[in-house]
Amino acid sequence: MERNKMERNKEELVAEFIDAQIKKWSGQKKSDLPVITFSVSPGSGGHIIARQVAEALKFDFFDRDIVNMISEQSQISDRVILSIEKERFSGIQDFISSLVNDRYLYPGIYLEHLMNVIGVIAEHGRAVIVGRGANFIIPPAERLSVRVVAPLELRVQNIAQVYGVPNETARRRVLHRESRRAAFVKQSFHTDVADPENYDLVINTAKSDNDTAVGAIMGAISGGKKLIEKNY
Repeated sequence: MERNKMERNKEELVAEFIDAQIKKWSGQKKSDLPVITFSVSPGSGGHIIARQVAEALKFDFFDRDIVNMISEQSQISDRVILSIEKERFSGIQDFISSLVNDRYLYPGIYLEHLMNVIGVIAEHGRAVIVGRGANFIIPPAERLSVRVVAPLELRVQNIAQVYGVPNETARRRVLHRESRRAAFVKQSFHTDVADPENYDLVINTAKSDNDTAVGAIMGAISGGKKLIEKNY
């Protein structure tokens, strides 16, 4: 009973988020600024870096939970897809079709909604998307793809500290999440989520702090310095 109530509340929050987002998109022209996709190793701190990049650039921020909920709820997905004209969406739809054909993907209803939802976000531009294989869905020319990693022991320590759990519990959580994400990408896109060749930029948070990581991502965007100056 309590869980059902929590799920309803979550759905209502996502619906409110989408209402606000569609209002924001209404009447906007397609942006020439890219979407930045983040693939994050569990416990690496990549989610925090992604949010900091979105805030610095004043980009819309879509984390994996939001994208997942939209994709699972067909009614919400349809509203997102209808937020732009179909002819504007056709280019990305063609790319998605080529993925299905070239990689012999046979998407179920969830994957179909996921690809369409991420395609719509990419069409609007000026967005940061965390997870859900977004970098495999959006054409390379339309996005900057970032992978954030860290050594396992550091990630275990980070999760143990954040959630206040023993290291062994944290290790199980990290390995479980890592395994699930790898399996999702393998099953959905027939590729390895950890392969660095799938990304434009790979950041190891054991080698840099958040400010350095954010700066590296800014530098990887064409005209990044102008974007920062414009938004501050």
